[in-house]
Amino acid sequence: MAGKVAKAIATWFGCGYSPIAPGTAGSAAALAIAWLLLEKAGWQALHVGALAIAFLPLAVWASDSTALQLKRKDPGLVVVDEVVGQWITISGATSLSWKAYLGAFLLFRLLDIWKPPPARRLESLRGGFGIVADDAMAGIYGAVVLFLAGCFNLY
Repeated sequence: MAGKVAKAIATWFGCGYSPIAPGTAGSAAALAIAWLLLEKAGWQALHVGALAIAFLPLAVWASDSTALQLKRKDPGLVVVDEVVGQWITISGATSLSWKAYLGAFLLFRLLDIWKPPPARRLESLRGGFGIVADDAMAGIYGAVVLFLAGCFNLY
């Protein structure tokens, strides 16, 4: 049962099974949840960042468990790491608008694919830590860029 729960979380309830760009599907789902929390539940951007941090242990566990089940280091269907990274990125928003959401999405996807140092090195950490850490770092980079862009009224 724990393995099924881990896989459900790791694939972000099926997003990881997307036949095209599962990481992008996971990021889009994460951003949709963030939008609901920010726009409908009255959360502030930093609250989403706190949610990402609180969610880290569960994401690491689910990623590790699923990688072990599949006997692969970083299975493509594991997208909970994108959820964490996307939530961290949106936490850097200084104001919320469609431009902020689009910017957060594009920034995170670019930084997640590019993996500027030391994000790429974090992939070498063992198990779920390596799966999640590089995306969390990409999320931190994205949050900083989004915050700076907001300070200069670029969105």
